[in-house]
Amino acid sequence: MEIYTDGGCIGNPGPGGYAVVMMKQGKIVHEHSQSYAHTTNNRMEYRACLYALQQIKAQNLTDVILHTDSKYVMESVTNWGHKWKRLGWARNKSGSEKIQNVDLFKACYLLNEELNVRWEWVKGHAGNIGNERADVLANGAAQSPAGIILEDTPLDDRDERKTSNQIALF
Repeated sequence: MEIYTDGGCIGNPGPGGYAVVMMKQGKIVHEHSQSYAHTTNNRMEYRACLYALQQIKAQNLTDVILHTDSKYVMESVTNWGHKWKRLGWARNKSGSEKIQNVDLFKACYLLNEELNVRWEWVKGHAGNIGNERADVLANGAAQSPAGIILEDTPLDDRDERKTSNQIALF
């Protein structure tokens, strides 16, 4: 399974959206996007990855490659997070350097620790079909939200490991 994620907003902060495209053997098996009234680019990138990780867990998926065009999100979850966790979810010992979007980062990090996911960075706007589709969906959600527009409120500890409703992929 290959999963492509993307997020963004109009202005930063501003109205935003994220999207996830799940592909098996080169064919799209699931797409999801969500709109938010007021958010930031990084929050949308994290929300896309969190949704993907929640689906991986809910579906008990194995052999998954999660593609993101956000080096920051990928590095925070796969590399820097180990140190930040040791430091009490901060960037330094004293806790004076706070982690931005710690709620979403922490939720992604903890789920990723439970799963066997291979993360790969993909250059945005470079012709990758999965990434381009996720970009179109995320931008569409940000520009002309259809359906429910959510407020981007911080997650609390009860939300960290919650999985979304299971979807039928096959």
